[in-house]
Amino acid sequence: MKYTWLDEYCATKKGAEKEFKEEWNAIRYLIGGKMFAMQGTDNAGRPIVTLKLHPAERDFLRGQYAGIIPGYYMNKEHWNSVYLDGATPDGVLRSMIDKSYDIIFASLTKKAQKEI
Repeated sequence: MKYTWLDEYCATKKGAEKEFKEEWNAIRYLIGGKMFAMQGTDNAGRPIVTLKLHPAERDFLRGQYAGIIPGYYMNKEHWNSVYLDGATPDGVLRSMIDKSYDIIFASLTKKAQKEI
């Protein structure tokens, strides 16, 4: 995996919780109990991270980078998976993580947002 910074970047987001979901063999990153990123592998064993994006950005990024695909085992309307083989620029992946975190944070109640 090229993105050695990925785990620390997700885990150190404000209020983020990291958990291993054994039945999925994946690491989930949550905020307020809601997932904003999931790192695992596809059926072929290729490492991926899955992130939430707004539909307009989703379509643009999928068209720009072959390593960004519809969310693996997720709702394809809102989730994207990024292969972690290094084909997607670091800045693009960091931006996708930030946006996914922001979308999930904004979906939390005002009370939960204040607690974070």
